[in-house]
Amino acid sequence: MGEAAAADRAVGIGLRQPHYANLFETTPPLAFVEVHSENFFAEGGAALAVLHRARERYPVSLHGVGLALGSAAGLDPWHLDRLARLVQRIEPARVSDHACFARVAPAGGAPVVHANDLLPIAFNDASLEIIAGNVTHAQERIGRAMLVENLSSYVSFVDDSMSEPDFFAALCRRTGCGMLLDVNNLMVNALNAGAVDPLAACCGFIDALPTGIVGEIHLAGYCDNDNDNDNDNDGIVIDDHGSRVRPAVWRVYEHALRRFGTVPTLIEWDTDLPAFEVLLGEAAHAAQLAARVGA
Repeated sequence: MGEAAAADRAVGIGLRQPHYANLFETTPPLAFVEVHSENFFAEGGAALAVLHRARERYPVSLHGVGLALGSAAGLDPWHLDRLARLVQRIEPARVSDHACFARVAPAGGAPVVHANDLLPIAFNDASLEIIAGNVTHAQERIGRAMLVENLSSYVSFVDDSMSEPDFFAALCRRTGCGMLLDVNNLMVNALNAGAVDPLAACCGFIDALPTGIVGEIHLAGYCDNDNDNDNDNDGIVIDDHGSRVRPAVWRVYEHALRRFGTVPTLIEWDTDLPAFEVLLGEAAHAAQLAARVGA
């Protein structure tokens, strides 16, 4: 198989409801489609029927946003059972979620509260112990290894005692999970941290990761707080998945390809959804870069 063919077979898109008809009418040559797991937890209905139909045409990647793998309160048994059932039904190519917490156990024995957000965790031994235990529990329940995604975060913790790449390396080593590398999140974090050279900071993160742990890459767009797309350093940068991939993020992606080789790559677009052709154009560009780097 040639490099271009391999690259074409490595790129997929996030499948969202407004694009269902486009996908089935045109059946574009995609490596896979990815959906948010929680949208398909019901036992039946139209959504699950659509997912089965997509699965007949493409490999499906299940990407969760609610497992809260870094929560000291543990995992929600109902959520984990629904995910395990969906994995059994769909037989996905990959299953992933985020290195975050959302479940909080209030004092006094009150019921666990779900924050309904992807909240950042500290990078230290205590957090590693918690997330490793939760990842192991989840993998045993679903019967396969997971991918865990690095988060876009707007805060850091004073008790961080290890770098984020070292944290992910240790997590993967201890649990057998892989990493979902969100390249856009690297850039968002570098810009918000005021990195002198954001591109170098992102590439340094990638270079610090062990080879072999990255099982998927996410690419997306971000915005700053004044919507001025011409000034990447003006204001707080928001990971909104609502625009084309930025040029600097494409450059970091090329660096990741040189480091890890051709890795399944997703164009992630969740807000202000574009025409289907625009989404496919972003996927085609990712495939072209992968082919060029491979050659």
